[in-house]
Amino acid sequence: MELIFLGTGAGAPSRRRNVTAIALRLTRDDSTVWLFDCGEATQHRMFDAPFGPNRVDRVFITHLHGDHIFGLPGLLSTRSFPENVGPLRLYGPPGIRAFVRATLDGSQTHLSYEIQFHEWTSPEPAPVREGLYTVRAALLDHAIPSYGYRVEEAPFPGRLHADRLRAEGLQPSPLWARLKAGEDVTLPDGRRLRAADFVDPAEPGRVIAILGDTRPCKAAVELARGADCLVHEATFLDRHAHLASAFFHSTARQAAEIAREAEAKCLILTHVSARYERAEEDEILAEARAVFPNTLLAHDGMVYEIARRKRDV
Repeated sequence: MELIFLGTGAGAPSRRRNVTAIALRLTRDDSTVWLFDCGEATQHRMFDAPFGPNRVDRVFITHLHGDHIFGLPGLLSTRSFPENVGPLRLYGPPGIRAFVRATLDGSQTHLSYEIQFHEWTSPEPAPVREGLYTVRAALLDHAIPSYGYRVEEAPFPGRLHADRLRAEGLQPSPLWARLKAGEDVTLPDGRRLRAADFVDPAEPGRVIAILGDTRPCKAAVELARGADCLVHEATFLDRHAHLASAFFHSTARQAAEIAREAEAKCLILTHVSARYERAEEDEILAEARAVFPNTLLAHDGMVYEIARRKRDV
């Protein structure tokens, strides 16, 4: 499981930062890519990524400001070129369907695949199950409806002890799969085998929170609660907190306070204003680390691997 930061800037692109787009690369059981926001030229950034638009099969839009969606029509069009590309599920606030349909229809772009639209209709929509993952969304505090996302991975099955099963005279068979799935089984001779005696406890899955533009709010804390990784905007430095509040954004310090309150394990800052030069970006990171030490500042092209959790002993 990897986060790949395709764009980490806010509002408008700069020489060092393109506008917002984050890819979540999932390789458990099957290799797929989920995209969170799609700012202008996102597909260009994929030239240097280990995947292309055709590998993206889920897109989660946080809100409809242009720096988060203007790259979507181009990516959707390019995705249509490979043969036999599968459908794409697109999640986002009300209006995302109208935006996509208007741009594709106006440009007479004909896709070779189906887009399955899912627009959020409440501040806390019902969780969505996507294979091994559950996605929770919640409305944040921004100038227009902006959602944050929490991705929860299913637990990893515990290790099956084949040596113990063979010692019981049980050779590989469908009964092994049933035991690994946590089911007790009865053998033909009447013996009852308990799964707990042959399979280690499950390992917990990972949790990632990726938030859209927001001022500090309770929903941000709850989405990030206990997360292995929280991705939070840091548009402004604390000395510009008045601008952050006026424009419905957060400072680096405020993002760190959210991570601390949520007891997240790691904080990654993104969505940095183009007003800041490189030296000031060092200040952004230092400001957050003073509150939450395990903080990183994302840059375009950065890859962050989310390690598997350790099972509680």
